[in-house]
Amino acid sequence: MSTSLSTSGSAAGRPADRPPIADAGPQALCAREPRVPAERLVAEMVPPPRFDSVRFDTYDPDPAQPSQTEAVTVLSGFAAGLGGAHATGSGKRRWFARKPAAPTGPRGVYLDGGYGVGKTHLLASLWHATPAEPALKAFGTFVELTNLVGALGFQQTVRTLGGHRLLCIDEFELDDPGDTVLVSSLLSRLVEQGVALAATSNTLPGKLGEGRFAAADFLREIQGLSAHFRPLRIDGQDYRHRGLPEAPAPFSEEQVTKAAYATPGASLDDFPALLEHLARVHPSRYGALTDGLSAVCLTEVGPVPDQSTALRLVVLADRLYDREVPVLASGVPFDRLFSDEMLNGGYRKKYFRAISRLTALARDAKPLVSQ
Repeated sequence: MSTSLSTSGSAAGRPADRPPIADAGPQALCAREPRVPAERLVAEMVPPPRFDSVRFDTYDPDPAQPSQTEAVTVLSGFAAGLGGAHATGSGKRRWFARKPAAPTGPRGVYLDGGYGVGKTHLLASLWHATPAEPALKAFGTFVELTNLVGALGFQQTVRTLGGHRLLCIDEFELDDPGDTVLVSSLLSRLVEQGVALAATSNTLPGKLGEGRFAAADFLREIQGLSAHFRPLRIDGQDYRHRGLPEAPAPFSEEQVTKAAYATPGASLDDFPALLEHLARVHPSRYGALTDGLSAVCLTEVGPVPDQSTALRLVVLADRLYDREVPVLASGVPFDRLFSDEMLNGGYRKKYFRAISRLTALARDAKPLVSQ
């Protein structure tokens, strides 16, 4: 398979499975320019390491919310129904096979609910429960899927995912009309080839009355795909009633630097320089950018200057959170990264998610600093 992404000599595989970097002082993310083979981009479309062990029987439904128990039952049945042969007649594509007929009835599920109800847990459990080898199942966020198309091209992405049994899309987003049309077109092509779909999405509230990303919005925006999705409502405590966690106070530059040198496998970067570096690396490679790191240490963290830079930082925050890499920082707290204009604009849910995730990783990093 030809691709514009060249290999870096490392084997494809999940970063968490790779040995840590040899201790020779802190690394620098700004010095890394990963070249990721297309095969690795696809192979890494699996549930993040923090969801490796989740299953339907590890989901703890709230007794006061019967929809949570119902979701487990429905999704378990959905997974069992995907155990047959692929639409082409086998798990592998056959060049001589006829084009499969478009499936009838819902070929997908959409998990509709607010934050804190375990939608990603359930989506990952569906991936694990589907009786097919990992190479025939894909799991990724909406952003990762659009980045895959950007790296491989639309037609190559269709060919690559078209033989899959299941595609799970976490955090489906509608804030970019172009990306929505792109993914809608991609999913239409995949459904034609017999690929089952599952999706979740969230919206953080910016105004009174706004809550979850409603199924009606999702089904309307994915155009002709509505008939292929069964909305599955999952009730629970709404995110806005919990509020964002307060970001921990940053450490001093001296503390961050000392911790970086004392922590094997840590990186150390000046935050403004890192933001500039992210502009030179395709977002599909941000996962590889963090390979082998035990911690990310940042100095001079300050407000992000513009929206393009902010959106790249969101992707990096997602990859660090997926890989459970602690983030130690000096400068301003993470809840002051984005301007009021950004937090009240169309991409606010991405920025709130990044704040929440970076805050969690900052808390994980506290033990790195000697008291």
